[in-house]
Amino acid sequence: MRANNVLGLVFSNTYDRCLDEITSIRSMGSVPYGGRYRLIDFPLSAMVNSGMGHVGIITKSNYQSLMDHVGNGRAWDLSRKNGGLRILPPFNMNNVGLYTGKIQALAGAMDFISHSDEEYVLITDSSFIFNVDLTKMFKYHEDKNADITLAYVNGKAPSISELAEFDIDTDGRITNLFRTTGSDNANYSLNVLLMRKSLLERLINNAVSLNYHSFTEDILQRNVKSLKIYGYNFDGFVRVMDNIQSYFEANMALLDKENRKALLSTQPVYTKVKDDVPAIYGLDSHVSNSLVADGCVIEGTVENSILSRGVHIGKGAVVKNCVLMQNAYISDNVNLNCVIADKDVVIKPNKVLSGDITFPVYIGKGIVI
Repeated sequence: MRANNVLGLVFSNTYDRCLDEITSIRSMGSVPYGGRYRLIDFPLSAMVNSGMGHVGIITKSNYQSLMDHVGNGRAWDLSRKNGGLRILPPFNMNNVGLYTGKIQALAGAMDFISHSDEEYVLITDSSFIFNVDLTKMFKYHEDKNADITLAYVNGKAPSISELAEFDIDTDGRITNLFRTTGSDNANYSLNVLLMRKSLLERLINNAVSLNYHSFTEDILQRNVKSLKIYGYNFDGFVRVMDNIQSYFEANMALLDKENRKALLSTQPVYTKVKDDVPAIYGLDSHVSNSLVADGCVIEGTVENSILSRGVHIGKGAVVKNCVLMQNAYISDNVNLNCVIADKDVVIKPNKVLSGDITFPVYIGKGIVI
C-alpha cells in the first residue's frame, strides 16, 4: 500500500466537551500543547511523515483559531496544487442543522471523500497525542488483508463515552467491541482507523439510510463479526485528552527527558512557525526543569513549568508546576502553583493562586486577576 494512496481525514472538534473550559473559544485541534504545538499538529505530522499528501480537516464550530493555525498547510508541506490540505466546514444534511456525530459528519463530507483519487482513507481525531510511523500500520493492514484496522493502546481507558474497547485474538483480529467502561486494563481505541474508501462510503450511506448515529456502536460493533477488523498497537508516548487534569498531566509529562525524546525525536512534529526574539532572562531569574518558548521575558523564578511564546514573569514572581499559554503576563511578586493560564491572561501584582497536581486551577483567555 502506497502512503500517497491514502486520504487523511482529521476531526478537529471531536470530544470538545472533554476540555470544555479550553475549547469554549477554540476547537480541540487548536488547543495549545507543550508551549509550542497545537493538538492537530500531531496527526497532521504523522500523516505527512508517512508520505500522505491529501488531508481534509472536518470542522464543526469555533474553528477560526484552527484556520489561522493551519492556513494553507504550508508548515506541513500540504500547500499543493494536487491534494494538499482542505478545511471542511460543517454541512447541513436535509436541513437538520449541524451534524451531531461522526456518521453525519462523514456523510456531510462525502462529496470531498468521493471525489478524491485515493483508494484508502485514514480517519483520526485531535484529542490524542502520538507520533508514530503510519507506514507500519499500512503494511500491517495489507499483510492481514483487513477490512478495517483500528489503532489502540493497552491501559486504563479514558472517560470518553464514544471510545471503543475491544478484545483481540492471537492473530490481532478484534473479536468483541463495545463502548468503553473505563477499565483499568483495556485495549482501547485511539480512533485512528484505516479502510478502503469504497467500504467507508458503503458503511456511511447504509448508516444514514437507517438513521444510525453512533460510529462505535452502529458501524464498528454491528460489523465486528462480518468484517475483518484488526487492532494495531501504537507503542511509545501516547496521551489522551479526556479532562482538564489529563491535559495538565500530558503537558507535565513533557518535562521528562525520555518522554520528550519518545514524542519529538522519532520523527519531526511540524507546526506553524512564528519568528520571535529569544527568551530573555533577568539578572535575578531562576529557571529549572521547564520548557520556555521564544519571546518570553523571565525576571522571577520558574520551576517545572511550560511557558508558551511571549510569556512575561515579573520580578519576585514564583511559578511552579504551571502551564502558561501565549502572552500570559505574570506581574511582580505573584505566586502560582498548578495553574493553567490561557492566552493573554494577566495576573496583577502580589496575587497567590494555587491548585493541586490532581486539580489544577484554570484561568480563561484574556481574564485579568
